[in-house]
Amino acid sequence: MRTTRSLTALAAVSALALLGAGCSTDPSGGKGSGKAAASCPGGKIRFGIEPYEDPAKLTPAYEVLAKALESKLDCPVELKVVEDYSAEVLAMRNGQLEIAQFGPLGYVFASEKANARALVSFADAKGALSTYTGGIWVPADSPVKSLKDLKGKSLALSSPGSTSGDALPRYALKTTNVDKVKINYAGGHPEALLALTKGKVDAAEINSQQLETAKAEGSFDPSEYRRIWTSSPIPNDPITVSDRLDPKFQDAVKKALLDLEPDAVAEVGAFLDINPPGPLVAVTKETYKPLFALASGLDLTEKDV
Repeated sequence: MRTTRSLTALAAVSALALLGAGCSTDPSGGKGSGKAAASCPGGKIRFGIEPYEDPAKLTPAYEVLAKALESKLDCPVELKVVEDYSAEVLAMRNGQLEIAQFGPLGYVFASEKANARALVSFADAKGALSTYTGGIWVPADSPVKSLKDLKGKSLALSSPGSTSGDALPRYALKTTNVDKVKINYAGGHPEALLALTKGKVDAAEINSQQLETAKAEGSFDPSEYRRIWTSSPIPNDPITVSDRLDPKFQDAVKKALLDLEPDAVAEVGAFLDINPPGPLVAVTKETYKPLFALASGLDLTEKDV
């Protein structure tokens, strides 16, 4: 179910509300003067989000964050929830996004192909960079006890290019020499979990973020299932900026993001299993070095996200 995305994928990008009033980049004065003139290229900032959860749920949470960022920069922020991982990389590469939040593996290719520069990520209340884990679950009464027992069984994964929902589970199978597993891409983390609870597969990936969301919604009872594999901790998603843009703009965005109050990111933090959240914290390419190694270990290219 690996399909190569083309430019037409961008036609499916869901452009959401343009927040706030317009601003001018006129350096002579008015609303467009000062920080807005330096940090409002083209009169607005386009902020891309991957659909790691139902867009209808993500949108209100990110509107809070975008509105707060808009206020800090004195510049409209246009929120876009893109079709998939590859579409977001393509959008930034083609100059259609100024900033974007990528999954850790998506960031690897956004860095290499779209000049994405990691600025900040999500922290806990103590200011420590937050992490999450990938997991593979089976029914509690399943004879599958370990990864090796998955040979010949069906496994629901999220979607191609997902860090915890694709690359890490497949790398775990590869490094334990488990083959002949029937991989089914469900279309997302919630869909992979649903495939397991509906009995359509023998096992499914459920990362720690989706696990907490499903437990809170009452759609998953962990006592009826068993986790047979857990990944090492993964640093949470970076918010990035296109490194092709004016360095003054990049610095202004980074400062604005670091200055956001925790309540501006609280709703997004809930999706990322961070409760309570702290302010965003600075990250760099080095933070995600293990993900570059993962991509190399699986011989992945941008076509795989």
